[in-house]
This record gives sequence, structure tokens and C-alpha cells, in this order.
Amino acid sequence: MILAQIQFAPWDKVYNFSVGDLALSAGEFVIVETELGRELGRIISIFDDKTTTSAREIKPILRKAEYDDVAKLPTPEKKEEIMEYCREMIKKHSLPMKLVDVHSSYEGNRLNFAFISDGRVDFRELVKDLAGHFGVNIRLTQIGTRDEARITGDCGPCGRGLCCRGFLNEFSSITSEMAEAQQVVHRGSERISGMCGRLMCCLSYEYEGYKAMAGELPPIGTRVNVDGTRGVVVGHHILKQTVDVKINADKEGERDVIIEVDINRHNKKK
Repeated sequence: MILAQIQFAPWDKVYNFSVGDLALSAGEFVIVETELGRELGRIISIFDDKTTTSAREIKPILRKAEYDDVAKLPTPEKKEEIMEYCREMIKKHSLPMKLVDVHSSYEGNRLNFAFISDGRVDFRELVKDLAGHFGVNIRLTQIGTRDEARITGDCGPCGRGLCCRGFLNEFSSITSEMAEAQQVVHRGSERISGMCGRLMCCLSYEYEGYKAMAGELPPIGTRVNVDGTRGVVVGHHILKQTVDVKINADKEGERDVIIEVDINRHNKKK
């Protein structure tokens, strides 16, 4: 079955819908029927899911969105007006939260406010105020700092547009192991962190390549023979495919020596 991953807001989850006989492509807007009513969403990707055997398991896309459908949504000015009132109510209730975005449902009967916070927030009184003012159903969704960067961010440390605003549809787990494998930990956390304050997503792009190249080098602590002299591998230069070898001093009072050795060239000589 051909399915489409559809997202209703930049910070929202993606949901699967059946494409059916429609000719659709990623990036297009469509109208779908959800449990909460009709919604307008953007296609993130289209794929063939061979595990889904029954069309009844997945709801179908109703149709492509037209200009009038998109025009029904609040303008940027209207969204800012809605968010400004919500900020005032947040301040009124002294809530430890930062408002990031608001999404209006296609039918206009629901507003979903996205916010970030360090912990859980009791926003029950806030919901009452918002519902009374706007006269619609109110939802509040706590999102992460990476989601915030996707919505409000601009350029990354590299000078290019943020990956999460361009082509990254889902966030993967970025670990310190990736930074260690690429030998950039010494740069400090600030230089390997993105606009969101988390480790940069691009650390995952070349991680597998670095692991494969590191596998070509002898592990740290390996005893090696360099031109007839025994030494111990104490460091790697993965991109150069060389290693630092520590050779102990022969005589008392002399210093140990660390030399850089091209393992591949050294092996060829043998």
C-alpha cells in the first residue's frame, strides 16, 4: 500500500494516510479526515508500506488542497495576534513556559499552542482563559528545543540554513560517541552544538564513515613495530589514516618519543 507521511504543524508528529489513486508528491498540501475533524497537512514523504494489508487500517487522503483551503488558515498577522494574547495570559498566571507557535485546525474549531519548558506546567487556568477568549477548543503541546529551532531558527554555525528547516523530517539521536568518533570533542560543547543547544544533527552524517576508517587503524594500546623499534599506539588521526606511536626511551634520563606513523605506507614497505 502506498502511504504518505503527513504533518499538520512543523513541530507535530507525522501521521500515515493512504494515497489511494491520487497523484501526489512530497511537499504538497492535502485534506484528510482525522479523529478530531478535517485537517490540512503537508506531505513529508511517500512510501510503499508492504506490512499494511488492509485499507481499513489507514485513513485515506481525501484530496489535494486548493488555494481556498490554504486561504482559510490564519494569516501571519492573525497568528501573531493570537500568540500575543496567549503570552499575556502566560504572564498573568506566571507560568514557566515559552510560547513558540500556534496551529489552527482546518475547520477553525481548535487552536494548538506549542511551548517549551524545563518541566511540567499546570496550564489548566490558562486553557480556561484561552477557550473563553477564542471560543474554540484549546490544546497545548510541549515541544523540545530542537523543534523550536526548526520553527524559529535561521542559519547554523556553518553559515548555511538549518538542516531541520530544510530536509530533516525526523530528528535522530545524536550522541557524544559520534563527536568522539570524529575527534571534535576537544573543540568544546559550544562549537559542536547547534542553535538549539543540542549536539549538531550533522554529526550523524559521517559517523559511519569515521567508524569504518577508525576500524582500519590499530586500537589504542596496540604494540607495534616501527622500523625495528617497539612502540605503543597512543593516538589516532582518522582522516590522515595515521597513528601516534609512543616509543620508550632506551636510556635513563632520556625522554619518551611520540612519532606519527602512516600505517598503510608502513605496511606496504613490509
